[in-house]
Amino acid sequence: MASRAVITREAAETLAIQALTYLAGEPERLARFLASTGIGPDSLRAAAHEPLFLAGVLDHVATDEALLTDFAAQANIDPRAIGEACTALARKERDTS
Repeated sequence: MASRAVITREAAETLAIQALTYLAGEPERLARFLASTGIGPDSLRAAAHEPLFLAGVLDHVATDEALLTDFAAQANIDPRAIGEACTALARKERDTS
């Protein structure tokens, strides 16, 4: 069985930004995300530069099967890539701490 390539931090960040854009594309999705994180809409742009925030975006998508499958279909990716990207972002943050 062939092993999957490890996702790079840059690819993980790009995927997380795509996921954030997906969430922002529908007011109800964005409202649920903001409510679950406690972040205000005025803080999104600054927060989007933080790897742990981006990991949180991916985690939010991954914990809701409907969001996960819909986003993965729209992004044309394997849903498992979400978890891999989240791990890559969290791993990189731990490595720099």
